[in-house]
Amino acid sequence: MEYFAHETAVIDEGCIIGAGTKIWHFSHIMPGCTIGADCNIGQNVVISPEVILGKNVKVQNNVSIYTGVSCEDDVFLGPSMVFTNVTNPRSAVNRRGQYERTNVGRGASIGANATVVCGHDIGAFAFIGAGAVITKTVKPYALVVGNPARQIGWMSEFGHRLNFGESRTAVCPESGEKYVLENDQVKKL
Repeated sequence: MEYFAHETAVIDEGCIIGAGTKIWHFSHIMPGCTIGADCNIGQNVVISPEVILGKNVKVQNNVSIYTGVSCEDDVFLGPSMVFTNVTNPRSAVNRRGQYERTNVGRGASIGANATVVCGHDIGAFAFIGAGAVITKTVKPYALVVGNPARQIGWMSEFGHRLNFGESRTAVCPESGEKYVLENDQVKKL
């Protein structure tokens, strides 16, 4: 086996799991999902059929990732955050096959206990605060917090708040990388 799975993890047949991935206690990996190389799947995680995780995705404890969700490379999913996949669930109404899609862009981070309502993509390198409830699409590099979530700023690829001056440029204090803000969009220079 090219990946590690704790003895209490349940891994159904028909999954693709990349080399170097670690799957910890009491997690359930369902059939038809794809998990990239070098991922870390924490304790008590559910990954439903047809979910796609890129390389180096970090899934913390107690996360539920339902059918319709895809995460690009280097995504961080904080403890107990959850995705939904049906807009109007009812116990007595079967809506299987009506799952809405949600994509989490490369390098994005979603904080502990956040909820992502289905059908709303998260842009690359976006930063979702702990406990936020995502009810609309989030732009790349956006910093969003609250319930419902609202954008309060911009973040660098290293996870630092960007402060744009009159020149509409900012520098990440850790990496030294420069960013520009044009037409309410951030781009790395």
